[in-house]
Amino acid sequence: MQEEKKITLRTDQDETVDFYVLEETRINGMDYLMVTDSMEDEDGECYVLKDLSGSGDSEAVYEFVENEDELDYLYRIFAELLEDMDVDLQK
Repeated sequence: MQEEKKITLRTDQDETVDFYVLEETRINGMDYLMVTDSMEDEDGECYVLKDLSGSGDSEAVYEFVENEDELDYLYRIFAELLEDMDVDLQK
């Protein structure tokens, strides 16, 4: 079984939110994470995060991918990466 990776993001309202990393990949020099908000709920929501961190940043900086074309492209890649895992991705 894969080791569980959890990241904690801070919202604009200074609240913290935990996400669990399902998969990560690097495309065209950009790092992406597919995360879920729950590892226990079969109907957890999945999100794709883009790493916007600079080389001098002390903490990682992530942004939710919202562009539909970019999401469609990344969805296909993550679906292929996750096909061996017990994860059912639905758009």
